[in-house]
Amino acid sequence: MAAYQAQGMATDSYVPQLRDTRRRFREAELLVAVDPAGTVVGTVTFCPTGSSWREIARADEGEFRMLAVHPAAQRRGIGRALTTACLDRSRELGFTGVALSTPARNVRAHQLYERFGFTRDPERDWTPSPGVELLAFVLRFG
Repeated sequence: MAAYQAQGMATDSYVPQLRDTRRRFREAELLVAVDPAGTVVGTVTFCPTGSSWREIARADEGEFRMLAVHPAAQRRGIGRALTTACLDRSRELGFTGVALSTPARNVRAHQLYERFGFTRDPERDWTPSPGVELLAFVLRFG
């Protein structure tokens, strides 16, 4: 929540989904990053085939969403590690690529994904609620 609140992205309609980690754990794969003291500092939801959390992935793609790193733990490579874990999981499951969507204004996330080789796929951009524009990014394994 802290990461979304710091970016002004914790909208009233999205907060219940962000807080419902038990549901995401049951219906997807919830990955977490912990610091040496055991405190959760980051999380991401990996959405395999059949998960109700998938939004834009095609049948041959993995998808992840809700990547967040606590503001106090940012710039330590946690987002990169969580992204790598999702890419590795996609390969393990035999996907040929990965798709994701992220808020248009989240430029830091765009830069992270572009460093991995993700490219924009404007045809999959979408608006889940008024005022929330999500941009699609795709990475093909080559």
